Amino acid sequence: ARAVVEHCADPKKLGAKTLFATHYHELTELEDTLPGAVNYNIAVKTRGEDIIFLRKIVPGGADRSYGIEVAKLAGLPDKVVARARTVLEELESENGVQYVKPRQEARQVSLDAVGEGEVLDALRRCQPDTLTPIEAMGLLYELKRKLS
Repeated sequence: ARAVVEHCADPKKLGAKTLFATHYHELTELEDTLPGAVNYNIAVKTRGEDIIFLRKIVPGGADRSYGIEVAKLAGLPDKVVARARTVLEELESENGVQYVKPRQEARQVSLDAVGEGEVLDALRRCQPDTLTPIEAMGLLYELKRKLS
C-alpha cells in the first residue's frame, strides 16, 4: 500500500492527485515525509461500543481503526463480530499492545456532547506548532462556535 501511495505521489513516476482510503495507520505518517500527502478522516462519536459517523470530513488521520464497529454496522452476525474482537486482542497481545475496550458512556447523547466531542477531536488533531497566528485564531473561533 505504501509503495502504491509513493508511486502515485511521485511527480517523476505518476504525479497524480489520488484519493487513497485505507485502514493502515502507518500510511498516515506519510503526511510528514511525502510532499503533497494530506490526511483526512470521517469525524466519529463513540458511545460505548457503538459509533456514530458524523458525516463530516476533517483534517488528520483517524485516532484508531473502526473496522470491527463498521462490520457490526454492516450487519455481520454477532458471532463474527465477537470473533473479530478476540482475534484483535490476540494480535495486539502478540505485538505487545494492550487491547482497550471502548469506555461505556450513557446511552443518551445530548447535542452538547456531540459538539464537545467534535471540539475534542479537533483539538487532538490540531498541530499548534504548524499553525499561523491567524489560523490559530480561526480555529479558536470555530471551536467556540461548535460549543455555542
